[in-house]
Amino acid sequence: MARPRGSRRATRQATRRTVAAAVATLALAAAAGVASAHELAAREFTTPVPLPLVFAGAGATVALTALWLGVADRGSPGGPEPASDESAPSRNSRRRTVATLPAALVRPVALAARVGFLALFLAALVHGLVGRQVAAENLATLVLWPLVLKGVGLVAVVAGSPWRALSPWETCYDGLVALEGREIAVLGDYPDRLGAWPAVAGFVLGVGVLENLTVATRSPGTTVVVAASYAAVMLAGGAAFGREWFARADALAVLFALLGRVAPTSIRRTDGGALAVALRAPWTGVRAPLADPSLAAFVVAAVYTVSFDGFTATRTYRALLAATRDALGIGVASVALYALGLVAFLLSFALAAALAERLGAGPAADASPRPRWLDAAVGFGGTVVPIAAAYEVAHNYPFVAANLSGAVAVVRDLARGTEGDAVRLLAGVSVELFWGSQVALVVVGHLVAVVAAHQVATERYGTGSAARRGHAPFVVVMVGYTVLSLWIVSRPLAG
Repeated sequence: MARPRGSRRATRQATRRTVAAAVATLALAAAAGVASAHELAAREFTTPVPLPLVFAGAGATVALTALWLGVADRGSPGGPEPASDESAPSRNSRRRTVATLPAALVRPVALAARVGFLALFLAALVHGLVGRQVAAENLATLVLWPLVLKGVGLVAVVAGSPWRALSPWETCYDGLVALEGREIAVLGDYPDRLGAWPAVAGFVLGVGVLENLTVATRSPGTTVVVAASYAAVMLAGGAAFGREWFARADALAVLFALLGRVAPTSIRRTDGGALAVALRAPWTGVRAPLADPSLAAFVVAAVYTVSFDGFTATRTYRALLAATRDALGIGVASVALYALGLVAFLLSFALAAALAERLGAGPAADASPRPRWLDAAVGFGGTVVPIAAAYEVAHNYPFVAANLSGAVAVVRDLARGTEGDAVRLLAGVSVELFWGSQVALVVVGHLVAVVAAHQVATERYGTGSAARRGHAPFVVVMVGYTVLSLWIVSRPLAG
C-alpha cells in the first residue's frame, strides 16, 4: 500500500528535527572528556561541563528523538529494504546513483582486489614467521588484527562489506572449484539449523576472548597460528558444505555484512553487469529483519564486545579484575567478567523484545514458527547494528590508522633494505578532538538506531499507539547503551 504523502512529509520533518536535536548534545560534548581507545595516548583534562550532564544530554537526545518520531510520524514508513541487490522501482527511487563502474572493469578490478588481498594475507603469515618477533615491526601483528579485522570493518561501515570479494579462504575455495570444474560440498548443503551460530562462536572466542583478553595480538608467532588455523577451518568447512559455509559460518563475513547494512552507500549490480553506487539514508539497510535468531545474538555480541574492549582499558576494569581474581583465580577472572557481561546484554535485548511484543500486541502467535518474542528479536535485531557500527568506528579508527602507517613503513623498509621512521597518521589529533569525535559517533549511531527501530515498530505493530508502546522497551535499552558507551569513552586509560 502506498504511503500517504502527508506521512512522508512528516517523516522528512521528523528526520530534520532529529538532526537538529542532536546538534546541541554533540556541540556540548565535543570539547569534553577523556579518550580511551587503541593506540592514542590518553591524558586527563578539565571538562567545561560536568560529565553527568553530557551523559544525561546524550541519553535525553535519544529518548526525545524516539518520542518525537512517535508523535510526528503517525503513518506507516513502508517495509524494510529488501536484502538482495535487486529491488522494486519504488525502492530504487529512494537512492541516488552517484557513480557507476562499467561492466568491462568490474571483473579485472575484482580479480586484482582478490589476488592482492590474498597476497597481503600470505605475506603477513610469512613475515610473522621469519620477521622480527616485535609487534610494532612485524606484518602479522600490523596487518591481521588491525587491518583485516578492524580495517575492513571500517570500510564496511562506509561502503558496505567487501569481504565476499576479499576473503582469502573463499578465494582459495574458488581456486579449488576451478580445478575441480564444479562446486565442492562433500557433506552436502549447509544445515539450516546451524544458522550463524558457528560465526557467533567464532566471534566470541576469537574477538571477545582471544583479541580482547590475551596477548595474542602482540605476538607475531601466535597471530600466525591463529590466522592459519582459522583459514584451515574455513577451507575445511567450505569443502564440506559449499559456498554457503562462508556466508553463514565465517565470523568475519557475518560481522562485515552486518556492519555494511548501515553504510550510507549501496552498491548493486545492474542488468548489464556494471556496479552502481548510490547514496541512501543510514537507517535504510538496518530496517530489514535478520535471517534468524543467531544473527540477533551476533549483533548484540558485537555491540557488547567492542564496548567491553574499551572497558578493559579503564582503571575501573582493572580494579574489578583484581577483585574477581581474588575470588575466582587468575586463569578465569577476565573470561568470567566478559561472559557475565555478554549474558547480561543478551538478556536485556531478549527482555526488550518480549516487552515489545507484549506492549505492541504484535502478530498472532501462528504468524511465525518461532515464539513471538524471538520473532521480535529478529525483526528489531538489525536496528542495533548502527550502535555496533558507531562504536566500532569510534573505538578503532586510531588503532587502524596507527597500524596502517606501521605496516607501510615495514613494507618500505623491506623493499629498501633500510629502516626509517613511519609517518604517523592522526599524529596531530588532540585528545579533546578525538574524544569529541567519539561522542559524536556514539550519539549519531544511537539516533540512527532509534529511527530504524521506530520504523520497524510502526511496520510491525500497525497503529501509531501500538508502535509507540512496542518501541518503548528498545528505547530504554538504547538509552542505556548510549550512556554506557559514553561512560566508557570518558574513563582515563588504565596506567
